[in-house]
Amino acid sequence: MTDEQLLRYSRHILLDEVGIAGQERILAGHALLIGAGGLGSPAALYLGSAGVGRITLVDDDEVDLTNLQRQIAHTTARVGQPKVQSATQAITALNPEVQVTPVQARADAALLARLVPTASVVLDCSDNYATRQAVNAACVRHGVPLVTGAVIRFDAQITVRDPHDALSPCYACLFAPDATPQEARCATMGVFAPLVGVIGAMQAAEALKLLAGVGPSLAGRLLMLDGRSMEWSSLRVPRQPGCPVCGAPSGHAQEAGRTSEND
Repeated sequence: MTDEQLLRYSRHILLDEVGIAGQERILAGHALLIGAGGLGSPAALYLGSAGVGRITLVDDDEVDLTNLQRQIAHTTARVGQPKVQSATQAITALNPEVQVTPVQARADAALLARLVPTASVVLDCSDNYATRQAVNAACVRHGVPLVTGAVIRFDAQITVRDPHDALSPCYACLFAPDATPQEARCATMGVFAPLVGVIGAMQAAEALKLLAGVGPSLAGRLLMLDGRSMEWSSLRVPRQPGCPVCGAPSGHAQEAGRTSEND
């Protein structure tokens, strides 16, 4: 670690749980972010500022004026640019030593099969149920840790799948992959801007803990936030032996009327 890195990351290094060894693991890490919008913006900025060595951003969308209420990696001057390009500029401005790879594409099965095996940790910051299930399936298949977040209106949730924990459920253990939930979109339902910042920052925190070896993670827990009352609730979910994805009695937790998005 260089003198400049020792200075830049000194506040992490001062933490007994992280130290130089933990920071070096962060520097050697590769984070794959699916989505560079409401959740992906704060997650990417915190991962970049913390010194994650490689960050790959996947998003097929462009910056729109309506995004700027909550997607803090983007600016008015970058309206019309690909989100991955805009977010890359934001990360590089914070920390030029981070290697950022922008991928302007939809996260389909083929792309996930190529990118997920290269990652140390995956952050699902996408905005639809089908993508979350696809990302989960790819992470299970390749044994890569996954941090999943979602926000719509005043409701938010976050959970972690840790392949190193044999009891850790995957996203499909919580929500059935063959379900067809009615998707609620920000364009029609709205989203309370600070909540994507809260959950995106928590996704970054969980990812950094996984990279640095600081535990425990949220594996086995679905953490939910009601933004109206600012009350947290936590649901412990066991791995499901009949899960069609992680192969781990059937029965899936229902989203209990919570159709989650994060755009």
